[in-house]
Amino acid sequence: MFRKLLFPLILCLLAWALFINPAIKDIAAGIAILLLGMTMLEQGFNAFVEGPLQKLLLRATNKLYKSIGLGFVTTALLQSSSLISVITIAFLSAGLIELYAGIGIIFGANIGTTATAWLVAIFGLKIKVSAFALPMIAFGVLFIFQKSKNLKGFGYVLAGLGFFFLGIDYMKVGFDIYQDRIDLANYAMTGFWGLIVFTFIGILITLVLQSSSAAMALILTALAVGHITYNNSLALAVGANIGTTITAILGSLGTNVSGKRLAGAHFIFNLVTGLIALIFINQLRFLVDDIALLVGIADTNYIFKLSIFHSIFNVLGVLIMIPLIPSIIKLLNKFFVEKLSDKDTIAYPVYLNDSILAYPQTALKALLDESRRLFENATFEIVSHGLNLHREDIKGQEKLKKIVEKSKEDLEIDVETLYYNKIKIIYSKIIKYATLAQSKFSLAPKNMEAFTQIKLANRNVVETIKNVRGLRKNVNQYMNSENAYIKKEYNRLRHKISQVLREIYVTGLDSNPEIHAKKLKKLKRKAVKNDALVDGTLDKLIRDNKISSVMATSLANDSDIVADISKKLIETAELLYIKQDSLLANLEEDVN
Repeated sequence: MFRKLLFPLILCLLAWALFINPAIKDIAAGIAILLLGMTMLEQGFNAFVEGPLQKLLLRATNKLYKSIGLGFVTTALLQSSSLISVITIAFLSAGLIELYAGIGIIFGANIGTTATAWLVAIFGLKIKVSAFALPMIAFGVLFIFQKSKNLKGFGYVLAGLGFFFLGIDYMKVGFDIYQDRIDLANYAMTGFWGLIVFTFIGILITLVLQSSSAAMALILTALAVGHITYNNSLALAVGANIGTTITAILGSLGTNVSGKRLAGAHFIFNLVTGLIALIFINQLRFLVDDIALLVGIADTNYIFKLSIFHSIFNVLGVLIMIPLIPSIIKLLNKFFVEKLSDKDTIAYPVYLNDSILAYPQTALKALLDESRRLFENATFEIVSHGLNLHREDIKGQEKLKKIVEKSKEDLEIDVETLYYNKIKIIYSKIIKYATLAQSKFSLAPKNMEAFTQIKLANRNVVETIKNVRGLRKNVNQYMNSENAYIKKEYNRLRHKISQVLREIYVTGLDSNPEIHAKKLKKLKRKAVKNDALVDGTLDKLIRDNKISSVMATSLANDSDIVADISKKLIETAELLYIKQDSLLANLEEDVN
């Protein structure tokens, strides 16, 4: 709702500002051109680092310094901490990285945003940028129209840099013109309220521009032409840092609880860092003066001094917050809690949300995890209970034959109701997201097939539930029958499925599930081979008048159903447990 209202609000504010003072058009155009440049830079670098960046994200989970370094480097390159935040949230939501690593990447991204301030301070405000910005745009556009992905990427980077510097030049011109009419420096505020008011203005600027990097470029440009005072610019810089958390919060709205926890960590970091900077702003200002004096920067060179300040309080914030990460994670885990009711843990998806569709890896991983979750929870329960077997008994160590023989009680479950309550919604979501992923990504045929396999595996689950529903009536009728022969055959059918369920359960627990592949294949062959109609059991029972013709018909049909249930359960388990890593590895190679 907030995001929908923000865009028309910005449009109204811009129209109002241009109406009351047309001279502001150069500043507005400069901001727009700069934002266009940053978007093109982001798009250009993505052509080179999309695959490697995602691969690095997956590997930046074992050491905190790696996560921080990755966040710093990628943000400095892409000029967008928001992009890094969104990517990280997507990977975290899909379970590809841990919250600890995600927080490290966000910390590093905050340091990376300081690169924009230095880029503006060193190049944008010291050189007549229009002299080389326009040729960069011209050559960049030529490269953009090439077919090669790398040449296109280079063109976007070149044109993006051109637009970036041209936007700064427009803003400088606009502030110079505007200064002849109104000198904003006359509205400078000192003391406590000056800090509060200009920090709030910095938050608003970032909220409107949706980029702390763009906000810093605007602040530095205004400072360069004397439209704001140095002291007020410090508070604006702090506000811009706090304001950038809005993007992460908005990006997490469509994610699961993991994404919300990361957005919460981002908010805590920027808020605490901002408060520390405001509380110790005088001490930090003196430190900046000392550093400027040490490296030979003039006392009145406020552009460089603001860049130093921006870097210091971001780095200082990271150093202060690193020891607090375990406490932050505990707090976030308490605040953002996964609901443990059946409605939330089984019937509704946990891993599927819009953010996972940002990248092929996150989409495939989330779909596999959601399918496995459905398979292990609802399916295991419905199949075992549908045969009047307790799932905890199947998961245990007792011999399955004994379990089947002693399980004579009707568990009185309604398979149809369980299907609608625990299967239908999540099944439809899995099919929907798998289809969306196939339509969105351009992948090699074998990797597109992976999404189809997921859909087929989940269809197996649905068909298995329907088969259990049809089988249950005869199981209830014959498991306690006075006819010992038909009773034995139906216990044999229950035993077959319980064997499959136990082997699948053990496979799911094993860190090396591949070792169970042969056993599962053997069970699949055995299920077909031991069909009462195939192995001659049914013929013998009929010839010897051991069972009635009605019993024989039921047994013939149900033997086939049990073979089909076993086959579908095993095929689904093979995909979700044994083939999962190879599917993800193949996709990673394709993306890279």
